[in-house]
Amino acid sequence: MSKPSSDAARWGHFQALNEHRRAVRDFDGAPLDDADVRAVLEAALLAPSSGNLQPYELHWLRDEAVKRRVAEACNTQRAARTASTLVVVAASRRIGQRTAASWWAHLDAPSGLDARSRAWHQAEARKFARFLRFAPLLVWTPVRMLLSLFDPVYSLLPIGTSGMRHWAARSGIYAAQTLMLAASARGLDSCPMEGFDAGRVARALGLPRGTVIPLVIALGRRRPDARIEPRWRRPVADTIVEH
Repeated sequence: MSKPSSDAARWGHFQALNEHRRAVRDFDGAPLDDADVRAVLEAALLAPSSGNLQPYELHWLRDEAVKRRVAEACNTQRAARTASTLVVVAASRRIGQRTAASWWAHLDAPSGLDARSRAWHQAEARKFARFLRFAPLLVWTPVRMLLSLFDPVYSLLPIGTSGMRHWAARSGIYAAQTLMLAASARGLDSCPMEGFDAGRVARALGLPRGTVIPLVIALGRRRPDARIEPRWRRPVADTIVEH
């Protein structure tokens, strides 16, 4: 059975923007329209997150002095140095707790939810508020480490201090990937950067202790002579495992 034309059109649009998205390291440095950047950032907020707690912030570096300090903290790599702007992804339990409080206030106000939906969402809010309260306790850290000795799959359990940091970072990365695809759809280019001094970036932005920075994203438009190598990926048969 053929797909409806609307589905085929959406798939075609996605394929085009997914192909256009590349890790660009040579930007033209020209200023970007604020409306374009804001639209991309707002689209990133539609990314999924654990329990819808959205435990991240997207820091848009508009001040040139701050951008320069963060670019230096990114080892002055080409993408950071030539980008029109930088976006720092910051994640933490504190942000998740703030989201949970906002969520509860939303549920407490007239929101158009029927009684059954409201009760379900309130139960979810209570559950995740308890999770954010008890999961980071230090007592869980040795438990997680002990379990991971028997099976490494347990090393990423969202319990203990480091487990909570990994948990928050993962949700931030979902937003980062959505941001980069949104940038492609808006005609912009991006480059995710992991090579940076997280402490220097945190100090440049005045981020509180306990904040995790999984990525810094360079945004702009590629230079006409930007070096874009042919894309290579592992063969489908070697990557997709069917069960």
